[in-house]
Amino acid sequence: FFTGAVDGVVNGDVYQESNGPTESYAAISQVDRLQSEPESIRKWREEQKERLEQLDANSRKQEAEWKEKAIKELEEWYARQDEKLQKTKASNRAAEEAFVNDAEDIFPGTEWERVAQLCDFNPKSSKQAKDVSRMRSVLISLKQAPLVR
Repeated sequence: FFTGAVDGVVNGDVYQESNGPTESYAAISQVDRLQSEPESIRKWREEQKERLEQLDANSRKQEAEWKEKAIKELEEWYARQDEKLQKTKASNRAAEEAFVNDAEDIFPGTEWERVAQLCDFNPKSSKQAKDVSRMRSVLISLKQAPLVR
């Protein structure tokens, strides 16, 4: 027994026969279902649809605001980073120039003064994560009692 659709050709025209519901029947059954639906359920469905549309509109609006805020914050961050980079470049150039100028003033016997200038002997102001206390103590002891060759 065959229950599927059958395509037939009669006088050159193609006809489709079907044992199931057709498109028009589906539309009619949809209308019948909506008409037979109680008034309270139909009213709730419409209110729910309006509520969901309002929530969607609010979420799209909030998403647009967040994107604008994120773009503004990103631009501000890039501006701060650029400003910080320019300041760092300027301070590095100044430090390099001072270092080069000090390197020209080398006199015998001033080695330890130069080492003391380059080293930070204050343990609290050190920003390093490494423990350099042993090196600091060695440099201080060598400064106080230099090795004689």
